[in-house]
Amino acid sequence: MTAKNWIFSDYKEASDTVAFSGGIYERLSEKRTDDAIDLARAAPETRWLAFASGKLILDFTDEQNPRALFETDKLQAFEPDFAESLLLGFEGDAARCAAKLGVDIETLAAPFRAVDYRSLLTSGLISRPLLSAMAQGAALLSWHSTHQFCGRCGGRNDPKGGGAKRICDGCYAEHFPRTDPVAIMLIVNGDKCLLARGPHFPEGMMSCLAGFIEPGETIEEAVRRETFEEAGIRTGRVVYHASQPWPFPYSLMIGCYAQALNDDIVLEPTELELGRWFGKDEVRLMLANAHPEGFRVPPHGAIGSVLIRDWVEG
Repeated sequence: MTAKNWIFSDYKEASDTVAFSGGIYERLSEKRTDDAIDLARAAPETRWLAFASGKLILDFTDEQNPRALFETDKLQAFEPDFAESLLLGFEGDAARCAAKLGVDIETLAAPFRAVDYRSLLTSGLISRPLLSAMAQGAALLSWHSTHQFCGRCGGRNDPKGGGAKRICDGCYAEHFPRTDPVAIMLIVNGDKCLLARGPHFPEGMMSCLAGFIEPGETIEEAVRRETFEEAGIRTGRVVYHASQPWPFPYSLMIGCYAQALNDDIVLEPTELELGRWFGKDEVRLMLANAHPEGFRVPPHGAIGSVLIRDWVEG
């Protein structure tokens, strides 16, 4: 093996196994025009993901294979706000967009139902590429909804470039969608790992530690800081493993493994209600939903589950 290509040998991208990855649309962000949505509305091949009240609307005419993509004319019954809708990208030459709808989801009649994003993560109702597109649309729509006004002068921010940015109509400042980086880490000490739960977790669920990366921090520094703040564990080497778009509301989860330098756990009670070391045999039981104390890991596809499973499998 030559020195120049050893780093890519037997390469397998762990991020391919997380939910919300696997997007297939060409985003072409730098080529978007301000009339992108008007052009998409006029093109018969355009399809839309339909969002309302923080949920995705699906057509359950076929209960086993619900439809997520809608033709433009089918959106009219859902009160689309095209001025705040977004161009996600292109599938071939066909535009794929996210429609912001005004419909009251409580009034939806069969075969249409609004499904929350977390249920889509775990249910398998839509394909992997569509789940990725949903995460993109959900994150962008959430950002646009909270950036209607300019942080510099207070003027109205108008969407431009098919939702790729907003421009203030007063001072003309440009505002671009944000992504909040979050470190999520599995702390490892030999053949045991540290798992914990916050008070808001579903019953029995244990997961990795996590926290927002602060300005001026490297990923590794954030891992070490958050681990010590939340669990009192000092860590040495930090290794990146995988990442995951997380549309709650617009984060990027950066998954790492970290080497523990001490065993004694001191939990921060405002963050965590339980945390302890688990051996690999115990974690295998958790993965199989067979732990005697009812502990389990996050759902398959969540990056916390990927970090735990990949560690157990070596």
